[in-house]
Amino acid sequence: MTDLDQLQSDLLGQIDAAATPEAIEAVRVAALGKSGSVTGLLKTLGAMSPEERQTTGPRIHGLREAVTAALTARKAALERAALDARLASETLDMTLPADVPPTGTIHPVSQVMDELAEIFADLGFAVATGPEIEDDWYNFTALNIPETHPARAMHDTFYLEEPRAAGGRQSPPSDGDGFADAAVRAERMVLRTHTSPVQIRAMQAAGGQQPVRIIAPGRTYRSDSDATHTPMFHQVEGLVIDKGITLGHLKWTLETFLKAFFERDDIVLRLRPSYFPFTEPSAEVDIGYSIVGGKRVIGGSGGGNGGGWMEVLGSGMVHRKVIAAGGYDPDEWQGFAFGCGIDRLAMLKYGMDDLRAFFDGDIRWLKHYGFSALDVPTLSGGVGA
Repeated sequence: MTDLDQLQSDLLGQIDAAATPEAIEAVRVAALGKSGSVTGLLKTLGAMSPEERQTTGPRIHGLREAVTAALTARKAALERAALDARLASETLDMTLPADVPPTGTIHPVSQVMDELAEIFADLGFAVATGPEIEDDWYNFTALNIPETHPARAMHDTFYLEEPRAAGGRQSPPSDGDGFADAAVRAERMVLRTHTSPVQIRAMQAAGGQQPVRIIAPGRTYRSDSDATHTPMFHQVEGLVIDKGITLGHLKWTLETFLKAFFERDDIVLRLRPSYFPFTEPSAEVDIGYSIVGGKRVIGGSGGGNGGGWMEVLGSGMVHRKVIAAGGYDPDEWQGFAFGCGIDRLAMLKYGMDDLRAFFDGDIRWLKHYGFSALDVPTLSGGVGA
């Protein structure tokens, strides 16, 4: 027993005196190596009688555990001291991992808005904005949706509390074709149901004397909620007003835009006759898709190889009454307009299947589908760069 106590004291003293990792390793080999002193004692346990093993065995194992613990602690202390010395002598330690602060991500809707702005900037379009709380005239009447027009039933609208118009009138007077006199119309306010009011404001700002080429992205509101609809969503609308504008200009613009957005040259469009109060003629725009590996992929002829057609936006030639409401002479000026949901474009391009997740604020979803700030496209970097 005295010899074990002395051996433990000697080994712990050697460990404390070790000043380098090499010295620590030498002590470890001398004590716990194949020919080490502690290892040799462990080998003698097999030759002992049961009584000797019962009294001596725990002491030998305790010696090994004490030496092992002391070696580990001394090695860690020497490594810390070596690191402190390096940090004190070096101005920058490139071997240490950098502290990465929490970072946010660009929301897919913001990403797509930036992509749209860059694509249409290359086509000569400016970005126009307008108020999200609109009056009845801009949101409906100026867009050929007068109070008696059945198309108003198409919009489940959020109406604000209705004030009385100037002069005590509750309803605006009509000029005979369903349009209210802009000077005295009632200020009945709504949460805009589309970004089309921006088209009227842009035409008015141009004074009826110069071409207009704008897109109007922004938030819109309708009373609807399911997997593909939310009470608040995002739209982008485009407007071109000029002389000599035809439906061919509209088709080329949409085809060029969709090829750039989906980054594919095999985009094929199909225009189906439709009805919108603010355009005539009007067309729903379908885009062809193919089935690749059991998955739907935008692009292809549509209908071939198991593919088909998917509606992506609405469009048409601007109605004469809408051109007149914007301050232009419809006998001299023509134009086209189109609109689509930004959220839907994001879902199609980036593989999302539930619109509600866009607005839930789930940090896990945002980290998965969000974009780095460096991914925001620029004119120099290009979309998808």
